[in-house]
Amino acid sequence: MLFPQCVAVQPREEIDGVRRATAAPLGVHKPAVRKRLQSRAMVDTTPTVAPAGYAEAAIRVLKGLEPVKQRPGMYTRTDHPLHIVQEVIDNAADEALAGHGRRIVVTLHADGSISVEDDGRGIPHGLHPEEGAPVLELVFTRLHAGGKFDKGHGGAYSFAGGLHGVGVSVTNALARRLEVASHRDGHVATIAFAGGDVVQPLQRRPLAAGEWRQGTTVRVWPDARYFDSPDIPRAELVHLLRSKAVLLPGVSVTLIDEVSGQRQTWQYKGGLADYLGQRLPVEPLLPIFTGAGWAEAGHDTFAEGEGAQWAVAFTEEGPLVRESYVNLIPTTAGGTHESGLREGLFQAVRGFIELHALLPKGVKVLPEDVFARASFVLSAKVLDPQFQGQTKERLNSRDAVRLVASYVRPALELWLHQHVEHGKRLAELVIRAAQSRQKAAQKVEKRKGSGVAVLPGKLTDCESRDLSRNELFLVEGDSAGGSAKMGRDKASQAVLPLRGKLLNTWEVERDRLFANAEIHDIAVAIGVDPHGPDDAVDLSGLRYGKICILSDADVDGSHIQVLLLTLFFRHFPRLIEAGHVYVARPPLYRVDVPARGKKPASKHYALDEGELAAILDKCAKEGVPREKCQISRFKGLGEMSAEQLWDTTLNPDTRRLQPVTLGGLDAAATAARLNRLMGKAEAAARRELMEQWGDAVEVDV
Repeated sequence: MLFPQCVAVQPREEIDGVRRATAAPLGVHKPAVRKRLQSRAMVDTTPTVAPAGYAEAAIRVLKGLEPVKQRPGMYTRTDHPLHIVQEVIDNAADEALAGHGRRIVVTLHADGSISVEDDGRGIPHGLHPEEGAPVLELVFTRLHAGGKFDKGHGGAYSFAGGLHGVGVSVTNALARRLEVASHRDGHVATIAFAGGDVVQPLQRRPLAAGEWRQGTTVRVWPDARYFDSPDIPRAELVHLLRSKAVLLPGVSVTLIDEVSGQRQTWQYKGGLADYLGQRLPVEPLLPIFTGAGWAEAGHDTFAEGEGAQWAVAFTEEGPLVRESYVNLIPTTAGGTHESGLREGLFQAVRGFIELHALLPKGVKVLPEDVFARASFVLSAKVLDPQFQGQTKERLNSRDAVRLVASYVRPALELWLHQHVEHGKRLAELVIRAAQSRQKAAQKVEKRKGSGVAVLPGKLTDCESRDLSRNELFLVEGDSAGGSAKMGRDKASQAVLPLRGKLLNTWEVERDRLFANAEIHDIAVAIGVDPHGPDDAVDLSGLRYGKICILSDADVDGSHIQVLLLTLFFRHFPRLIEAGHVYVARPPLYRVDVPARGKKPASKHYALDEGELAAILDKCAKEGVPREKCQISRFKGLGEMSAEQLWDTTLNPDTRRLQPVTLGGLDAAATAARLNRLMGKAEAAARRELMEQWGDAVEVDV
């Protein structure tokens, strides 16, 4: 679709005035009618014949672990079985992280199975008080069952990578056989599964005097049917186990291969610095910078124990080494904790450069200049981490940016001031990177034509001329435009406020577009002339890599989105094809949650009522009644402070920015649907939409 989610925010209030609305173009309808049309913009109302055999009995409800078996790619990687084994390894590491284990042993057996053994507390043997089933059985057969939900309330784990109680259940579902032995309180309990089902019920016996131990052993036979390759990549497994040893000082991690007879053990006493030093392909420019910071009890912002440890090395050449972890979980796609490291390094280095007056005239240092030649290993502890997807490859927790930056910046500032000569060498490296970047940007600028249109007076432009970084926000209203101007990143973000409703340009001739002042200003600011889908277009004058529509999260805001998207699809289609058009999604609600347990007071933002309900449900599970959560609804962007607008909508690390695509439709099909919505001669078609779908849409009136 052209705009798959640009009108997704739909306040749920009583609908009224549906029958009284006139079948006029979308731009002149009442709010209720506009909202209904927008929400049904891409719905094909052509009558269809129900497929044969489709009745109540055709609806199937998947139970137990069936969802995992039917769609394994939604829960784990399916190129090879390493990730389902990693889920077991992560559980063993969480025991060590909680201070209850000092040893992890992974064995590659000759029959193709893999076992993971730890010396932690062992999974409890008894019956669950609510479910009435053995806990050992629930953990491995029930999705969303585990001991890591209740963090910070006297739960089994304060910090853990496990979040959803899904991991080892997925392992069990995708295994031909899985065996568990839990040693606990002088007894051992065993249970076995095949394809996720119990085949050997729980058995428990006391340990003999010579076999006493604590901990859990899980042995897995992955089912090759679910994976592209049945073989676990040895190099990735070694890297994973070695990293666990690095991040758990004093814990020994062992890999045993029964086929080759090899045995490797890792135990790092030097921590992250030794590990990074061994991995660097070249000598670092400076000594490796290491540090750690953890929140103490009663911290104003973060829970006790939250924080990070890091090792950073700067090199002048060669490949970079960059690894990050959250609660020992490798985050190969990075995330907000890496953004916090970058921010902390940048602020400290920039402060040192300014203090010693090292910056040449005309040179501006940006975060990417500091980060360009930085190799690092970062390990963060977050009480309630929010990951992107079940594989946990990227951290999305917004507070992690401030968490990591707040500890990295003062530590590096102190280190630089204690080692001034090292600081000056680092400053020289950063300044050279900034000069190279600016020189490259100037070369691009020289290839542009000398004749430049006068930019609109109300455009607040950015400082950068790097197309890949520059962003233009088309903001609804002068009030919101003021907040956006104050809250933006001046280096790379430009703001163009729009006044009132934009002209419906669906049937406007191209040579008449510039008669409208708002459309004239948009075209001049973007640097591209209006064009058709078949025109040869010169995009060399494009001034921004991202053109972002930013409007209120209400009915009128959705209407403005539709009008702007109509303009771009009709008169700037190549910008959509090239992926330059986006829709920003500001929140509709703010929830202030009081302090609870170890977790300090916090604020959350919700796009719509669905997210609001999810936030309140989560708070209720954490012991905070709904009535104690203060809920604020934003009537418009102008109500947000500059800081709030930055945190929720402008900050690249925490915002939600929706790319505009055709969504699987071709241009002709999209044009036909837009014509039905925006064309002046389509009154009958719009009336049909209202009559067919009016009762199903709940909108503001």
